[in-house]
Amino acid sequence: MAFGWIDPQRELRRRAGLLRVLRPRPAGSPLLDLASNDYLGLARHPEVTEAAARAARTWGGGATGSRLVTGSTELHAELEAELAAFCGFEAALVFSSGYAANLAAVTVLAPHGSLLVSDAGNHASLIDGCRLARGTTQVVPHADPAAVRKALATHDGPALVVCDAVFSVDGDAAPLTALAAAGRERGAGLLVDDAHGLGVLGAGGRGAPHAAGLAGADDVVATVTLSKSLGSQGGAVLGPARVIAHLVDTARTFIFDTGLAPAAAGAALAALRLLRREPERAARCRAVATDLHTGLTAAGLAAVRPDAAVVSVRAPSPAAAVRWAADCRTAGLAVGCFRPPSVPDGISRLRLTARADLTEGQIERAVRWIGETRP
Repeated sequence: MAFGWIDPQRELRRRAGLLRVLRPRPAGSPLLDLASNDYLGLARHPEVTEAAARAARTWGGGATGSRLVTGSTELHAELEAELAAFCGFEAALVFSSGYAANLAAVTVLAPHGSLLVSDAGNHASLIDGCRLARGTTQVVPHADPAAVRKALATHDGPALVVCDAVFSVDGDAAPLTALAAAGRERGAGLLVDDAHGLGVLGAGGRGAPHAAGLAGADDVVATVTLSKSLGSQGGAVLGPARVIAHLVDTARTFIFDTGLAPAAAGAALAALRLLRREPERAARCRAVATDLHTGLTAAGLAAVRPDAAVVSVRAPSPAAAVRWAADCRTAGLAVGCFRPPSVPDGISRLRLTARADLTEGQIERAVRWIGETRP
């Protein structure tokens, strides 16, 4: 029977507590949300939603084609210019998703004969980019500049160090300054996925490369998503103008993909302008993450200290993590539930995301509910 191999694999996942379930959320959910990536609370901000609606009315419901045909609008160009200026880079290129942006950046910057040095904790989109690239990939231990230096020493030729700025599982930040130094010793470039740093880290939320003093360097490229702090959808690559021009010419996820919908571009642009006007949102988001960690630790839970907006709480097993998340939901709290293969170390977790618009009372309730429902 065609696809007959699917059923036994699904049964194995069921026994291991690893089945995934789609759970459509209503428009007005009563749950306290610590599961989404809406770090700055902008996804429903009136200025952001109105900008999305205005863009749809002006440009239509879709981009109508690839960016190189009919899919580039004036909004896309404005967004690219303002993203680059805000984050401190020379140029930017907007994609339909952060995943597509990462695939583009990794594959284009790792030609045949190059070496990719990839952190063991990297996001799936970076891992897939490495798999698709024509270079050779060497995975190194998590957040270990010495291991990066050792890997680069084995190679003569083009090389690229690839890492998340903030790792999505535990929320720890990469040692970007040390990684850049290791790469520069061998003439390697640095590609930083700043999906969880934009809007949270750096002065006014300008991101992890900006905070590390690396923004605008001719050997540093960053990718960002528009779907987290900016409350919209899409992604972008930021870097030297010649790198961005090279992406336009060669990146398959740019050339052959329909452009980002105008509504998403308009929403992201409005959110970016809000962040420029209200930079305190970034600091508030970090403060909420710290308060969550403090409360959870005081309650005796194994919470990992956050470097940005993600707070991770260890669970004893995949099945226990699923039950814990379900019990939190019953209590009135939405949390993320990370299990293998989403976690590279095999340790299941509840994943909480801080939001700048959470009140002290909501933080206290969240900590209490998580503690009361622990397995």
